[in-house]
Amino acid sequence: MSTEHPSTEHPSTEHPSTVRSREVHLVNRPSGGAPKSDDVTIVEVDVAAGPGQVLVRNTVMSVEPYMRGRMSETTSYVAPFGLGEPMDGPATGVVAWSDVPELPVGTDVVHQFGWREYVALDPADVEAVDVDGLKPTDHLGALGQTGMTAWIGMNIIAKVQPGDTVFVSSAAGGVGAVAGQLAKAKGCTVIGSCGSADKVAAAVKDFGFDTAFDYHDGRIRDLLRGCIEEVGKPGLDVYFDNVGAEHLEAAIREMNEHGRIALCGMIAVYNATEPVPGPRNLLLMIWRRLRMEGYLLGDHEDARGEFLAEMTELVRRGEVTSPETYVGHGIEEAFAGFQTLLEGRAVIGKALVSLEG
Repeated sequence: MSTEHPSTEHPSTEHPSTVRSREVHLVNRPSGGAPKSDDVTIVEVDVAAGPGQVLVRNTVMSVEPYMRGRMSETTSYVAPFGLGEPMDGPATGVVAWSDVPELPVGTDVVHQFGWREYVALDPADVEAVDVDGLKPTDHLGALGQTGMTAWIGMNIIAKVQPGDTVFVSSAAGGVGAVAGQLAKAKGCTVIGSCGSADKVAAAVKDFGFDTAFDYHDGRIRDLLRGCIEEVGKPGLDVYFDNVGAEHLEAAIREMNEHGRIALCGMIAVYNATEPVPGPRNLLLMIWRRLRMEGYLLGDHEDARGEFLAEMTELVRRGEVTSPETYVGHGIEEAFAGFQTLLEGRAVIGKALVSLEG
C-alpha cells in the first residue's frame, strides 16, 4: 500500500470549511483469495464543505467482512467499490464545521463514509447520535448495522422464542456476539462456534453463551453434537448462520422439526478461490419441515425504530454489550486491520480502526 504525502491538518481559520485529509482508494481488484496491501493506496486530498453541509472529522471506522466482496466486480447485493475512488463504510465522527443549524460543531455523528479522515456531507447523509450513557462506537456495533443485522435475524427471520435452543456461528464476531446475547435476553439456550480458544472463552464468559466450541478442534458435526448434549437438549430450534459450508450442514443435521435457519453471512466463501461445497443433507429440510431464509438489512428499514428502542434499553441495562477490537490506529493502518479481520486473527466483536492516530 502506497501513501501520498501523509499529513493531516485541522480546518484552517482562513477557510474553516476546508481541510487537508487522507483517504484509502482501491487501485486493484483482488484476482482471487485474500486482498493484498498493494490493492489500495492512501491519497491526500482537499475536503471542502459547502453551503448547507457539515465537515466531519472521522474518529473511528468499522471494517466489515462484506467489504471483501465490494473489492471485486462480481454481482452482489451492494455495488462494488470504484477503482481509483475512496472506499466507504460505517464510521463515527464529530462535526468540525457546520452550515446546518441542527448539526452544530461538536455533534457526535455516524455515517457511511469511513476509510477517510475528513468528509463533507449533506444533512441527509449524516445522523446525530445519542451518547447519553453510551459510547459513540455503540452506534457502529449493537446500535448500528451490526446490531440491527443480529436483531432482524433473530426477531423477524428466525422468530426466536423463549426456551429455544439456538446455535450461532462466528459467535465472537460483531454480529454473532450480539445475536447470541439477544437470544439469551429472550430466555434461550445458546451454543456458539468460534475460531480460537480465546474466542470460545469470550463467548461464554463475556457474552453469556451457555457453551461454545472451537471449530478447529475436530469435525464440526461432532463438536456441535457434543455441545447439544452438554446443555441437555435434543436438538436445535434456530441456527443463525454467519459461515455456511460445513457449519450449515452440521446445523441442518441437528435441527428439530419446524426449526428455523437465518442466513446472515457466508464467511467460508469470502476469500475462497474455488467453489465451497454446500450442505449435502437438504432432504432433511423436507422431512423436518425446516425453514431457511436469507436476508438483507436494507429490506427491513421499516423496523429500525423498533430495533433502536429495544436495543438501546438492552445496552443501557447491560443485557447486551457491544464488543470491540481495535485492529488499527490511524488511516495508514486501516487496510492492514481489514486484512486482520478477514484472516480471523484475534478479533473479538466489532473490528474497528481509530482514525485519531
